[in-house]
Amino acid sequence: MPLRPHRPLPLATPAGVEVLTKILTQGPIPRVEIARRTGLSQAAVTKAVAPLIETGFVTDQAAPAEGDGQLGIGRPVSPLTVVPSSVSVIGVKVTPTSLIGVTTDFTAGILNVRHEDLDSTDPEAVIEQLAGHVKALIASLKSGTAVAGPLAGIGIAVSGDVDAAHGVVRDSPLMGWRSVPVAELLGKRVRVPIVVSNDVRALTVAEHWFGAGVNADSFAVVTIGSGIGCGLYINGEVVSGAYGVSGELGHLPLAPGDLVCTCGRRGCVETVASSDAILTRTRETTGRADLDLAGAIKLAHEGNEQAREAFDRAGEVIGAALAAMVNLVGPELVMIAGEGVAEYDLYEERMRRAFAEHAFGAAGDCRLMLRSHTFDDWARGAAATVIRSYVRGEPPLARGSS
Repeated sequence: MPLRPHRPLPLATPAGVEVLTKILTQGPIPRVEIARRTGLSQAAVTKAVAPLIETGFVTDQAAPAEGDGQLGIGRPVSPLTVVPSSVSVIGVKVTPTSLIGVTTDFTAGILNVRHEDLDSTDPEAVIEQLAGHVKALIASLKSGTAVAGPLAGIGIAVSGDVDAAHGVVRDSPLMGWRSVPVAELLGKRVRVPIVVSNDVRALTVAEHWFGAGVNADSFAVVTIGSGIGCGLYINGEVVSGAYGVSGELGHLPLAPGDLVCTCGRRGCVETVASSDAILTRTRETTGRADLDLAGAIKLAHEGNEQAREAFDRAGEVIGAALAAMVNLVGPELVMIAGEGVAEYDLYEERMRRAFAEHAFGAAGDCRLMLRSHTFDDWARGAAATVIRSYVRGEPPLARGSS
């Protein structure tokens, strides 16, 4: 089935955006409940919903309540829900070694997955390969068995300091990039709206709209792996920061000052707590230069003191960093995620102890929750940023020639 062209949502007012957001993130949901949660009148909700139903973005399905098909004194329940196939989205997570891409529907449900090794981290080479990757994902939407709606856009997630407003990766130590205009370069090759985000912030958007953070007043997502990242949802919004930088937990100066970080600074949390730092420390203390991360984890699980010390040290610093963040921001929940959670049990006890020691007063009541993620979930986060921008009517960064 041919992929239909991009089309705008029929949202004429901020109330329409708010209503659709509630349906998308909390549906199926009756009109009366939307009115209660938004403070809008039922008439305003009905007015906002009508064009969405008419154009096929939302459906109104009667559902029985308590087995009798009735609600309250006899009115049938008519919950509103988004039509998943009304929109399709592409999300890609860029790492130094690979491209992880997904196609999703309007609810960020994954339709297709595509992994591809990167040949180089040179920006031009990556963008060229990324364009081919995206075109292959678009082709999968066209040829797939599921009905694919109009392509709303492409989300690209990259680690580091990302200027989302202009689609520029200002500084990504893991990629070795500085001032790379990703949206502009990709837009010259693919004629689709583009959203470029910091990868952890994209994951936080996915948790806010479609995950464990849907009903939370505030939360943080802390990712542990090749880097240490933190996304924050506070006061009704995922925090971007005045300069596009926020939640850089991995670069708090809580580690020994003689350790140099990949960012060029000294004493960052990542110098002790990243997976690369743990592996380096284990190699040094065991004299096993041939160890890979899986081998270091195996040694630690077997009780090797040197390997255990590397994970204990990481847990101590991560716990202190979490406490500093919670003391400053006060989220009700912290989700710990990322590829590094496979060895979570090795540093969990030390991390929780350090967190309890440094958390001030009631901040210690903040719940720490393990949230397992794969690289596909990171790509889904990139797709979620597109869905959010699409619903809010934010203009695309680039729509170059294909």
